[in-house]
Amino acid sequence: MTNIQRDILIGLLFVVGILGFISGEFILSTIMFGTAALFSNVVLSYSLHH
Repeated sequence: MTNIQRDILIGLLFVVGILGFISGEFILSTIMFGTAALFSNVVLSYSLHH
């Protein structure tokens, strides 16, 4: 997965989380924000170690 694909994936998860929060789907938005944060941190830590 290239850097641009990772950025797009993280951005999409974040946008879906925001839209879910606005529409009142708080469980969905929490899951999307959490997934985006975890994926971002995993990618960042993987990039630093390799």
